[in-house]
Amino acid sequence: MFQALKLGFPNSISGRFSAVSHRVPKFSVPSYLNTAMAPKRYRSSSQASAAQNSDNATSIDVPIPQKNASKTSDEQSGVVVEDEPSVFEKMTLQEMKSSLSNGVAAKGNSKRKAKGLSESDQMQISNKSSPDSGRKRTTRKDKQSPEDIADIESLHRATEQELIVESTEMEGEKSIQVKKKVSSRITTTNAKARVSVDNSVDEPWTVLAHKKPQKGWTAYNPKTMRPPAIAADTPHIKLLSWNVNGLRALLKSESFSALQLAQREDFDVLCLQETKLQEKDVDAIRQILLEGYDNSYWTCSVSKLGYSGTAIISRIKPLSVRYGLGISDHDSEGRLVTVEFDNFYLLNSYVPNSGDGLRRLSYRITEWDTSLSNYMKGLEQSKPVILTGDLNCAHQEIDIFNPAGNKRSAGFTDEERNSFQTNFLDKGFVDTFRKQHPDVVGYTYWGYRHGGRRTNKGWRLDYFLASESIADQVYDSYILPDMGGSDHCPIGLILKL
Repeated sequence: MFQALKLGFPNSISGRFSAVSHRVPKFSVPSYLNTAMAPKRYRSSSQASAAQNSDNATSIDVPIPQKNASKTSDEQSGVVVEDEPSVFEKMTLQEMKSSLSNGVAAKGNSKRKAKGLSESDQMQISNKSSPDSGRKRTTRKDKQSPEDIADIESLHRATEQELIVESTEMEGEKSIQVKKKVSSRITTTNAKARVSVDNSVDEPWTVLAHKKPQKGWTAYNPKTMRPPAIAADTPHIKLLSWNVNGLRALLKSESFSALQLAQREDFDVLCLQETKLQEKDVDAIRQILLEGYDNSYWTCSVSKLGYSGTAIISRIKPLSVRYGLGISDHDSEGRLVTVEFDNFYLLNSYVPNSGDGLRRLSYRITEWDTSLSNYMKGLEQSKPVILTGDLNCAHQEIDIFNPAGNKRSAGFTDEERNSFQTNFLDKGFVDTFRKQHPDVVGYTYWGYRHGGRRTNKGWRLDYFLASESIADQVYDSYILPDMGGSDHCPIGLILKL
């Protein structure tokens, strides 16, 4: 691997969750009132009426402001809301939010002016991961790590009333619900809350995303589903495979670092697909390989420049190297590199996509797949074979977010899926990830067009297929969904020798 590759690894975010809900009766001021009104000062000309001494939440009668109202103390000042219950009853919750945040009723003909709150009366919230971006607020940046507890210091103001507040704190699997009366008198409260961050926000792959999930399916989470690190004294080899979708673009990415990738994964061999390099670029790349990865083998498309391309970068010197299938009709696009090690052959392939309108579907299933399968079976006569790369096929419905909507999409047609089964699985090559995780939804590709990675609406197109004779030696077949820089993510295989 080389210095110029600079890959970023977004840190995962974990934490705990707490929530506060308020029961709001008809024509009572909603619980978000203080937040929405914080940027402005509102005055009332008279005190709000006393709340009823009851366990039930009461509705609020707030006086209309007078133009010449005199200044009142903090205990006398309140939130001004037009005394028109019918107006608020007709509003949606969103309209009430909008109305209150602007200090003007969303419906009705009257317009009211308000003066801003003093800085001491404004609510200050310190919460790094608030998902609510729709309302303006005073925010203080939080320098804590993603897993830290956010301290929320808030100044709560309320008119004379009694509310029942339900608060829930969740910590791990414990849940505590508390109902209590809150004094309606205007009070100042400094609260420190333990705020939980939903892991799914920054780890969307941990959410089961599928249009037609089956019973027993779970989302792939490498943090919990990968086995412990293999013992150092156990002979093994670590293989990594990645469709980089343009190596030069990846090299320019400031968030990518090959050194970090190598240090984190400690791989022995890295297989790249869709490098989009030309032959003239290869020598320059070789000069900047990471120390220790001195063996690299590249094949580039010559029929269409800046297209396709595969490479194998290794710190283990192979016994032999081959390029292509040995068939001229297949070998002009730089789609296959084979290296031979002591115990197996490793094939790195970028299988042709059937293309828009499935224009290459026939070529893919009747020529390429059969030729590759026959080539693999020929090699297998002397040693076991491992095939990796972007194989451009989501084999089963569990391997794609929306199976019904992609029946005629390249990569999920019945023809491609049947060809995958017939030419590879039925001939004794094992899908190592599916063998290890039969009911796990794990994707390796997310389209840029609709932000699929953010919502985990993806496909599993990248594989390690292994001869049955060594399939039981696989210690771990895994996906690294947190690695960005491409529309695909890397996959890995640890093989005991």
